[in-house]
Amino acid sequence: MSTHFELNEVTEKLPKHLHKFIVQQPYDEYTAQNQSVWRYVMRMNVDYLSRVAHNSYLNGLDKTGISVESIPRMAGMNRILKEIGWAAVSVDGFIPPNAFMEFQAYNVLVIASDMRTIDHIEYTPAPDIIHEAAGHAPIIANPEYAEYLRRFGEIGAKAISSAKDYEMYEAIRLLSILKENPNSTTKEINEAQEKVEWLQNNLGELSEMAKIRNLHWWTVEYGLIGTVEEPKIYGAGLLSSIGESKWCMQDQVKKLPYTIEAADVSFDITKPQPQLFVTPDFAHLSLVLEEFANKMGIRSGGLKGVEKLIDSGNLGTIELSTGIQISGTFSNVISDDKNRPIYIQTTGPTALSNRDKELIGHGINYHAEGFGSPVGKLKGINIPIENMSPRDLEAYGIYEGEKVTLEFEGNIRVEGEVITGTRDLRGKILLISFKNCKVTHGDTVLFHPDWGIYDMAVGVEVVSAFAGPADVNSFGDLGQVSETKTHKIEYSDSDKELYALYARVREIRENETVSESKIETIFNRLKSEFKNDWLLPLELLELALENDYTIKIELAAYLEILKSNKSYQTLIENGLNLLENFQRA
Repeated sequence: MSTHFELNEVTEKLPKHLHKFIVQQPYDEYTAQNQSVWRYVMRMNVDYLSRVAHNSYLNGLDKTGISVESIPRMAGMNRILKEIGWAAVSVDGFIPPNAFMEFQAYNVLVIASDMRTIDHIEYTPAPDIIHEAAGHAPIIANPEYAEYLRRFGEIGAKAISSAKDYEMYEAIRLLSILKENPNSTTKEINEAQEKVEWLQNNLGELSEMAKIRNLHWWTVEYGLIGTVEEPKIYGAGLLSSIGESKWCMQDQVKKLPYTIEAADVSFDITKPQPQLFVTPDFAHLSLVLEEFANKMGIRSGGLKGVEKLIDSGNLGTIELSTGIQISGTFSNVISDDKNRPIYIQTTGPTALSNRDKELIGHGINYHAEGFGSPVGKLKGINIPIENMSPRDLEAYGIYEGEKVTLEFEGNIRVEGEVITGTRDLRGKILLISFKNCKVTHGDTVLFHPDWGIYDMAVGVEVVSAFAGPADVNSFGDLGQVSETKTHKIEYSDSDKELYALYARVREIRENETVSESKIETIFNRLKSEFKNDWLLPLELLELALENDYTIKIELAAYLEILKSNKSYQTLIENGLNLLENFQRA
């Protein structure tokens, strides 16, 4: 099979509809300054996080093939990740939540291919390779957490969204792209911000997807572990942000025990988090996840589950007690006075499955106009159709070639000539097909004989309702890639000249060809042409200190002058402290 990305033992299991979200990692587009930003953040993180992160973090960096010195390549990461049963693929920024979860269910980390700019070195609202590779990847080296992540993806991919969830996703994606692009206008950013805030305040009742995204945010992204009094960091959003990893440990950020109530606590990606949740251990995360899953339609089914699918307006599936699965866009449900669904309907292409495999002859081409079926028991008959033996079916006239009238407890009436039935491997009847069939509910005609063959699903109750199809192959290309693309930053000639200096410093450091005259030459250009750049002088000072060059005094004094600019005062101070720590070591 030919793909636009590298296949390995893990990624070859991905369903085809996820392939379109994967992009080639644009490694050659990372500037030398990008590489220095990576190095600065990683050196800062390793120094600080070694004291405040969960002990899996540092071990995980080694196990997942992440270097402090340079931005990782996907191919290199994958060669190492496969040893722990995972893989990584490159994507363009935020992808839809269901797709993100589904990748996770297949043990695949999605890694945003972009790299934060120096202006957002402490924190970026856009997912980037620091966040994904240096935040998410190290912790999955912990087997307990890795299983939680996989299981979360498996359950989260089935969460039912509301119509507004996708609108929120697109709004957040646009805002994150605009905020990270230095060429965005203030007007563009403000308008995008206002839309996100309006949607956040007008979502209405939270959908399953909104709630499980909250759980994901407060654990996978911003989770703390240990005790409320002495927590450690494991969430990727904190591990990848040198600003928030320090901020979160302050007393101003309230620390709460992690429980299922976190599902109802929404988040704002544009601001520091006012509270965080602390799990005692990774096993507790899985307990809360299972507790939440028990409340989802996938496990509870019923009228509420069907109504969630109707409200979503998206492709979803219900499963009846026999195991037959109906996948399509649900448009109507009739219920009785006990709030039980007695008739369900889809509109447009629909597929029928059993055990997540499409039933032969019952794909979207056959059920192109939709599907409808009664749910429940026959009136006055104790044995549900699904439990009837061939002799029972014959006794009640449900037999090939017989004309029969079936009256269900919910007053759904099916009249027609039985053609055949479909059973599963265990002999349980899933489907009965009729010709010359009329289906009514009181005076309402639900199916007319002129409409062709009527296929009636068999089952006394809806046991499950979830997002997406039962068989991923039934509907072809699922999901959609956002039309809002990450902006490629256009660099000026001056930018390119600065990045050439960054590349020169990197080269002399890696090749160990440093000399005081080389440092002095680059330093003089910085002073005359790039007076606002603070990171490269730090790298020059590092080389000067390592080699005890006299120019270290001038470089240190220059950085003290640059510290007068408050926008990077703390960054310079942190960098100087780091160099001091390395010198002591």
